[in-house]
Amino acid sequence: MQGGALDPRQQQAMQHWLQAHEEHRRAWEHIQRVNQRLRGLSSPLAHAALQAPRSASRRRALKTLLILGVGGAAGLTLQQHNPLPTLLADYRSPVGERRRQSLDDGSVLQLNTRSAADVRFDVQQRLVRLLEGEIQLTVANDTRPLHLLTDFGLLQLSSGQYNLRHYPHYSQLAVYQGNASLAGNELSAGRQARFNGPQWQANQALDRNAGAWVDGMLVAAHMRLGDFLDELGRYRRGQLNCAPEAAELLISGSYPLADSERILDLLEVALPVRVRRFTRYWVTVEARA
Repeated sequence: MQGGALDPRQQQAMQHWLQAHEEHRRAWEHIQRVNQRLRGLSSPLAHAALQAPRSASRRRALKTLLILGVGGAAGLTLQQHNPLPTLLADYRSPVGERRRQSLDDGSVLQLNTRSAADVRFDVQQRLVRLLEGEIQLTVANDTRPLHLLTDFGLLQLSSGQYNLRHYPHYSQLAVYQGNASLAGNELSAGRQARFNGPQWQANQALDRNAGAWVDGMLVAAHMRLGDFLDELGRYRRGQLNCAPEAAELLISGSYPLADSERILDLLEVALPVRVRRFTRYWVTVEARA
């Protein structure tokens, strides 16, 4: 509640909303954390991102949160992941589709299934924010730095090619070309690492198969079937389950993502499993008896 955005009645309603449910408090803390990260940027671009929510945009956002909070009495709760920024994103891709977008500076942004990103460029710097899902970013050479923002950290990238994926508790960056900096800590080409703060975690050699989605492929090399189906499920609507007795089976191969039903049919040929389709949106892969 900064900048006098709310009158006393609205502030009281906001306090009631925050106290009504633990998830409401977490959602507000999430907004505050994002603001803190943006304060690390020095250009007018960052100031615009911070100032706008304090005025009309912030009032609209808070009113939306309050409306959702009222709905909580009827069984609606606000998750920590607020869908509104995703719905209003500059670039989005629905489930099962990918999108390629050329940016004003010559960079190329590619979005994987169910992904969303905002892009803000000004005369001093470039900012790309991953809101959901996964992107591959080819960064053009430019005198302005390029910053990549997620819920878990702020990166500075040189010209090059990068893959960034959002997970529930961290983000993971893969560096194909170029160099990435996280709070002064470097990650060089040929490496990938996780982060949910100022330090890289699980810094390891690049898994190039993970970026095959750009070419419309899902590539597995001795992958657990459970993990394989988790990946495939990202490209389908509904629930794709793996029974525990089948999860540890290993699978290898290259599979076109355009037809996930065909991939499921192939599993029955390649592995001792059967695919049970209860409905189009509820599928379970089980070990064959």
